[in-house]
Amino acid sequence: MAKPPIANQIRTLRFLAGEMTQGELGERVGVTRQTIAAIEQGKYSPTLEAAFRIARVFGKSLEDVFQWEEDGSG
Repeated sequence: MAKPPIANQIRTLRFLAGEMTQGELGERVGVTRQTIAAIEQGKYSPTLEAAFRIARVFGKSLEDVFQWEEDGSG
C-alpha cells in the first residue's frame, strides 16, 4: 500500500513543545498514542477533525502542520 500523500511536522512540533510525547499529544487530541505514531510516520492520514485538533494543540495552522505532497500523476 502506498503511503498517504500527506507529510507532517508533528515530530518537530512535539520536540519544540517541550518534547511532548506521542501519548500526551494523543490525549489532547482524543486519539491513541498508536494513532499519533502512525500519522507521524506517514502510515495513516488523520481525519480532518483530528488534523485540526493536532494543529490547534500546537497553535499552528493546518498547513503549518500538514503538507499535501502531490505525486504529479493524475
